[in-house]
Amino acid sequence: MIRTLRIAAWGLFVTVFANALHGADPSARIEPFHGYEQAIVLTRGNARAVLCPQVGGRVLSFVVDGRDAMLLDDAEKAWRPGDTPHASAGRFDYGPELTTIPHPTLWSGEWSGEITGESAARLTSPRDETAGVQLIRDFALAAGDDGATMHLICRQTIRNICDEEREVCHWGRSFSPGGGICLIPLGDRPSRFPSKYAMYEDSAIINVRNTDDQIRVRDGFLEILAPPRKPKLGFDTMAGWFGYLMPNNTLFVKRFATFPDRVYNEAAGLTLSVWYPPATRIELEPIGPREQLAPGESASFVEDWWLLPFPFPAAGRQVDLAAVQSLVTTRTSPP
Repeated sequence: MIRTLRIAAWGLFVTVFANALHGADPSARIEPFHGYEQAIVLTRGNARAVLCPQVGGRVLSFVVDGRDAMLLDDAEKAWRPGDTPHASAGRFDYGPELTTIPHPTLWSGEWSGEITGESAARLTSPRDETAGVQLIRDFALAAGDDGATMHLICRQTIRNICDEEREVCHWGRSFSPGGGICLIPLGDRPSRFPSKYAMYEDSAIINVRNTDDQIRVRDGFLEILAPPRKPKLGFDTMAGWFGYLMPNNTLFVKRFATFPDRVYNEAAGLTLSVWYPPATRIELEPIGPREQLAPGESASFVEDWWLLPFPFPAAGRQVDLAAVQSLVTTRTSPP
């Protein structure tokens, strides 16, 4: 049995699989990239995604109109088979973070990859017998409702391969370049947190009544303007999307389904986390609801990634949040 958490755009995969091309396909091909010899490159229109089966089943690059959402470490160019893996850029994982059995084979081991159709591919992890889990990630580039705006559909399936129940949740963990502004719509449901977010302090203390000069609430959004006092933040918003405005005038949007009536089993019941250290990167982390998987059972979760042009504010100016809301509403497909 497979339980799938869906967005509307996921229907594309039915078409992709039904119309899979035979032989070479210029929209999905295997070629070297950033030191990896077996990268899978997907292209469609003005968009490109590069996948990495050799280390951790990741997205190395997601580009629209020449602007990349991913931060890919230059150190990875020197990687060779047998080296200690290093995983930057578009990582995915599963949780809950504090109680899940360690799974380094799934996190940074060698996966298998296959082209599944036009601008589409699948990455499959090895079986991790200790963790009792196997992961499958399907990716496809698709056009939005306007027929022109391209986006990347990322679907992770978590499969229980052991003879005991596994309680898990989806956890996206991609790196983007630092220096931007994170925009989190608070939605219509009130937050459980007095500060509208949880800050993870030292010694596993979760502070839900915090103030920080780099974090503010304005016009229905929470804005993270720069690295805060502590880097790890958590949110319980049910809005189903958030954005990261990069200094190159590009808004990176992640859309994903939320489930107000389900349990979220991270320690603070989070639907979303952000890790923003005082360095060159930010980690953008959608979190799915709890999945209680019986032996042989699987569950899937979809993240939908968009890159949209939007001006970064000049010094002393603010982001036009109403314009952000309008852009996301009109240019991206809702869950």
